[in-house]
Amino acid sequence: MTTPRGVTGAEGRGGGPDVEVWWVGVGAARDEFVRDLDEVERGRLAGYLREVDQARFLLGVTLVRRVLARRFSLPAAKVVLDRSCSECGKPHGKVRATGVELSVTHSGDLVGIAVADRPVGLDVEQVDPGVDVDAVARVALTEAQVRELSGYDGIARARAFTTYWTRKEAVVKATGEGLGGDLRAAVPDGVQVQDLDVGVDHRAALAVVDAEAPVVKVYDGKELLG
Repeated sequence: MTTPRGVTGAEGRGGGPDVEVWWVGVGAARDEFVRDLDEVERGRLAGYLREVDQARFLLGVTLVRRVLARRFSLPAAKVVLDRSCSECGKPHGKVRATGVELSVTHSGDLVGIAVADRPVGLDVEQVDPGVDVDAVARVALTEAQVRELSGYDGIARARAFTTYWTRKEAVVKATGEGLGGDLRAAVPDGVQVQDLDVGVDHRAALAVVDAEAPVVKVYDGKELLG
């Protein structure tokens, strides 16, 4: 067994909403990108202690700003983003912008964003050979997924588990439920989930709240970074 069953692979060509997915490697971050950040974003950037975390955050913000700048014909620095938490109001919530749905993700060497006109969730995870698959699977996977996982060994098992986990994260991002919900629940009706090919070292999934499978267009974020 090499690929977990139950979700379509690669980019979607359905009849549902258009979704743009942009990927970039963490090494593409440059100090000059900071000039387009607002005061809140600069504060959050400064709060990260590790250089790699700063790079991931900076690239996520920059991709969002430049994709929306192109879409709305605005300078990147003029794009208005809202990060207010729905519970406390502080600026650490999911990024939002008027007229569009967004999702940002990063792990390992990759940073990605998804843009759509329907609620959307994007997740990427670096495959960790040392992950305690059994411990996490008991609280995060359905019974069917746990049974299927037993057919994998070694690194293939870690990859299969990571595939399941990214699907789960993508769904709770799209629905807004977050990781505080029932992680063992099946995918809700009206939510479309697709795996995205990001190479052997990472796994990624996209979820969209819509009755039909989305049309997914994948882009290289370096096109926007100059």
